[in-house]
Amino acid sequence: ANRLGASALMQGLADGYFILPYTLPNYLTAQMGKRPSTDHPEFKKTESDVRAKIDNLLKINGKRSLDSIHRELGALLWEKCGMSRNAKGLREALSKIPDLREEFWNNVRVPGDGEDFNQSLERAGRVADFLEFAELTCNDALARDESCGAHFREEHQTPEGEALRDDENFATVFAWEFQGNGRIEPPKLHREPLHFETIHLTQRNYK
Repeated sequence: ANRLGASALMQGLADGYFILPYTLPNYLTAQMGKRPSTDHPEFKKTESDVRAKIDNLLKINGKRSLDSIHRELGALLWEKCGMSRNAKGLREALSKIPDLREEFWNNVRVPGDGEDFNQSLERAGRVADFLEFAELTCNDALARDESCGAHFREEHQTPEGEALRDDENFATVFAWEFQGNGRIEPPKLHREPLHFETIHLTQRNYK
């Protein structure tokens, strides 16, 4: 989401528009009539985890609407972790997201039940995921102390305002390992170096 994610997303959407109609139906046709087994231990564990999460969401019965928390999170990311971001703003976001997540899990209101189709419950699950993803995105943007592509750190730019990369230290893939609640245990960063043998990295100029 911070280096090439924006352009990759658009390329995937554009290419997928033309490719999927010719590929996905053939795959789905071959799967018709087949039912996956639900006996695997991992399936049972996942089902149990999902049911527990649904029960927890429905039991909160707080006063905040899903919309209000979703909008507050969106405004925070727009302001502090947009395409142009800086260390001060990212740290501010990282200090506020855990509080917002705590507010969500203690004071959100999810109407309906878990036995029927419930769009509010579906959205609550998404907002819960957004809170985790928002924190991860801010951590990643703060750790990647350079500017590149859709990740523009204001501290790292040329005199002309172009993105200033640091290939010596950041020509790596960042893979984050989820450790649980970010307030208690921050995510663990794994670096995977990128090696270029034929075509080497160069600084681009968009003028």
